Amino acid sequence: MLHELMSGHSHWAGIKQRKGINDAKRGKIFTKYGKLVTIAARDGGGKLESNFQLRMAVDRAREMNMPKENIERAIKRGTGEIKGAMIEAILYEAVGPGELMLLISCTTDNKNRTVSEVKTILTKNNSKLGEKGSAMWNFEQVGNISIDLEGKEADELEMLAIEAGAKDTILEEGVLNIITDQKDFAKVRESLAEENLKIIDSGLIYLPKTTITVDAKMRETYENLMELLDDHDDVSEIYSNLG
Repeated sequence: MLHELMSGHSHWAGIKQRKGINDAKRGKIFTKYGKLVTIAARDGGGKLESNFQLRMAVDRAREMNMPKENIERAIKRGTGEIKGAMIEAILYEAVGPGELMLLISCTTDNKNRTVSEVKTILTKNNSKLGEKGSAMWNFEQVGNISIDLEGKEADELEMLAIEAGAKDTILEEGVLNIITDQKDFAKVRESLAEENLKIIDSGLIYLPKTTITVDAKMRETYENLMELLDDHDDVSEIYSNLG
């Protein structure tokens, strides 16, 4: 059953799914996921069978319908077969509208540019960058597998997920988000994939341990902030503890 502490993630998942599936700017989405593939290939090599992080990044790119040639090019950038600027992953902690805690995951080839632009977006939306550790303490990293419920029964899939080793589920907007412990993520995902379910996104996410609520005005500011951050080329994921 759903837990209150997961409502912050549930809200994030809705934004993410809308942007990931319905956004007409596919090029931006492919650029974001390509960077994640490149980083994974750089850190662990270009072989899917021996690099779990790469396999996970490629799976996510495929789930977003990223063309095979784009994925292969991103892998080659990571292994050095194709030359390009060094891309690195950065996780910023921030204080959002109404004292919300935010984690903003970025991939960039220019840290100074990225931090400056992210800081500007935050400042214009009643938010600011936080010190290291200011928000992270309130999040835990877990696995998330998002299943399209079209033509499926949520209760049936929920039971299937729990039997496969999931720790919880979140139902939102026709999508069942299946939450796992980090160590169980690969096993649960493989088990669900064998059931021929439509996996529309999967990966490791940050889930809030406690959440807070904000008033209507702050929520509007928050929604605007999420859209602006998500539209930024270097921002790959956003997490909050909005209840």
